[in-house]
Amino acid sequence: METILFLAHTETDGSLGKSALEALNAAKSLAAVLPGSNLISGLVGGDVQTAANQIAGCASARFLGVVGPDFASSRYSTDIVAVEALARAAAATIVIAPGTARWNRVLAGAAQRLGGRIDTHATGTTAADDQPGITRWYYRQRMEAVVQRTRRPWFILLDPGCGEPWTGAAGQVQVELVSPALTDANRRTTVTGLRAPSADQQTIRPDARLLFVAGAGWTKTQPDGKPHPKEAEQLILGFLAQSKASLGSTKSLVDLSGEGQAVLKFMTHLNQVGQTGSTPRHPKGLSTCCHGEEPHTVGWRFINERRAVNLNPNCSWAQGKADVLYVADAFAVMRKVNALLAEKA
Repeated sequence: METILFLAHTETDGSLGKSALEALNAAKSLAAVLPGSNLISGLVGGDVQTAANQIAGCASARFLGVVGPDFASSRYSTDIVAVEALARAAAATIVIAPGTARWNRVLAGAAQRLGGRIDTHATGTTAADDQPGITRWYYRQRMEAVVQRTRRPWFILLDPGCGEPWTGAAGQVQVELVSPALTDANRRTTVTGLRAPSADQQTIRPDARLLFVAGAGWTKTQPDGKPHPKEAEQLILGFLAQSKASLGSTKSLVDLSGEGQAVLKFMTHLNQVGQTGSTPRHPKGLSTCCHGEEPHTVGWRFINERRAVNLNPNCSWAQGKADVLYVADAFAVMRKVNALLAEKA
């Protein structure tokens, strides 16, 4: 018999984000297939009542909460105390949480304190012979494995975007408050505010419907014999501003700055998609000026619909790696696309 604790922190508005609802769906599904198991929800935040009401229909046996100003913002010293208190109050044997920046840096420490084990970057939960397990990709998403553990408590961090979010009914629930003991040492670090780029400056948007990827061809010599990095920047940023797409890049483009070549100033290694970069999960992807080699396209594994723009009809995108390949000049294509988007605005 397993006691599964769904662990989540609230967003700034007091609700639960999409990644938390995905983890809830995975936790609920696992509890449903393990005989005698029960599901408990544990929430952390300045106020968790809104979040608890949001998931009232998830069939949790209990709703536990750690609340107060000390837990409103991400802080390791208070978050780890909150997680430990919730796990003990629930007598949890399995803890399932979304792989957010806040939980990614805390749960390993909590597992150590509780004498448990942790697995990160899980993509789902499963069960075989009444034993719980998780699915996880290895070797840059080329091999999928099922992992099982006997050590408890078992902490599981689920990568966002790997499953469907829970979509049940809201309601009113009673939250059992858990009050962990805090010392002055726990409060030594203070959160003075948040600084974030404006929406137009933000280029990495995990929830965007479209992933737009730029390759090194944007900075190469064009038909007039000259490179046009300034125009490339304007076209790409103009498209991102109007479409609200997420920006990706090839390794060759983000490495250009170290080679003394013209670069796109807004492009960093955080935008890199591929074997040595990220593996995003957007519904659609558009590649421009990329050749589609294996180290790059492995990062597109979970993109549902892939299209590419390239002047070379024999590039790797044409070898079955793209659903549609447009043999055209990306500069000309994006000028036209931006003009069409401007007309609809």
